[in-house]
Amino acid sequence: MAEKEVGRVTHYFDKAGVAVVKLSGAISTGDTIKFKKGDAEFTDIVESIQVNHEPMISAKAGDEVAIKISQQAKEGATLYKVD
Repeated sequence: MAEKEVGRVTHYFDKAGVAVVKLSGAISTGDTIKFKKGDAEFTDIVESIQVNHEPMISAKAGDEVAIKISQQAKEGATLYKVD
């Protein structure tokens, strides 16, 4: 499986289970993504993307998005899109 870096986590909201990510590439709902920081990593499926509290189907490089995820992502973690 190929991995392409598409962003970095700038914040994580624990109660909502949402990571705020500054994108350097495009993502869409349904994409498989991987968060990595040091030895910690996990894979998830993009189920929800929001930009300024508005639901989106996809987002592009330069966007700052909120992504609902199943585990905690550490600030500074790198986000990869898995093909």
